[in-house]
Amino acid sequence: MRLSTRQHHAFTLVELLITVGIIALLLGLLIPIVSKARQASNLVTCTANLRQWGFAMHAYALSNESWLPRRGQGVDATTQIDRDADWFNSLPPLIEMTAYREAAALGHDPNSGIWVCPEAKAVSTPHRFNYAMNMWISPTQATSPDRLDSLGDASSMVFMADGPPGHCSTVPGRAQYSPDARHAGRVNICFLDGHVAAYGGAEIGCGVGDPMRPDVRWMVVNSAWPGPK
Repeated sequence: MRLSTRQHHAFTLVELLITVGIIALLLGLLIPIVSKARQASNLVTCTANLRQWGFAMHAYALSNESWLPRRGQGVDATTQIDRDADWFNSLPPLIEMTAYREAAALGHDPNSGIWVCPEAKAVSTPHRFNYAMNMWISPTQATSPDRLDSLGDASSMVFMADGPPGHCSTVPGRAQYSPDARHAGRVNICFLDGHVAAYGGAEIGCGVGDPMRPDVRWMVVNSAWPGPK
């Protein structure tokens, strides 16, 4: 009887190089696709977060005879978190969340859920704010806050946007307080009517200044705040 023998075939160097090359090619094709998918997912998450803040703002206005919350500190990174009327303290309870100052006092991490944009970078400032209210609306210098029904077309007036690291309010201008175009060069903006849309950073004046677009309005006429210098 003749016994059959098995032949063991090892990869040659050429075959190994071809295999490695194919794997590298596939990775080169897949990595951009995965990266774009992640960016798209983060954009959706950020949009949903801003819609929630828009909903909270409308609930606040409904409960306060159309008055809007205060925008908190402007220009400088936020250090003052104890005022009741500032948006990050007055809006969270309306959507069953803890006010920012209370969460911070209890040692809880307020930087989760709708507070956080997935594309935002970690910061070393005392307080991390990924979203920031329009710096023109309800400034601390004004005797009273602005009213929702006194700012003109609600679909074009900015309420909140992707903010710069550590700032609770924002307006196009210098880089430190300008909106953050962190979604592949685009900024998510929530308007007073509650809708959210994305714009290129250059379109709305990131790092430069308000281009005075009629469809993306920041400035409040006759405001007590003189505007950024």
